[in-house]
Amino acid sequence: MYVSKCQELEVASCGDTPEEALDNIREAIELYLENARELGILEDLEPILTSRHKFTSVIEVEA
Repeated sequence: MYVSKCQELEVASCGDTPEEALDNIREAIELYLENARELGILEDLEPILTSRHKFTSVIEVEA
């Protein structure tokens, strides 16, 4: 199982392959933004989505 997460929006999804996890997070983000637009809160998310200060890292952990 692969987990995908959009830290800025606190949205997560998963899939059996990395590609499926990415496809699923894209769909989850699109639905999140669509709902935000319908609720009239999309403009509240603008600072989060347009910030130039982002940090992403991938690490491996042995279990």
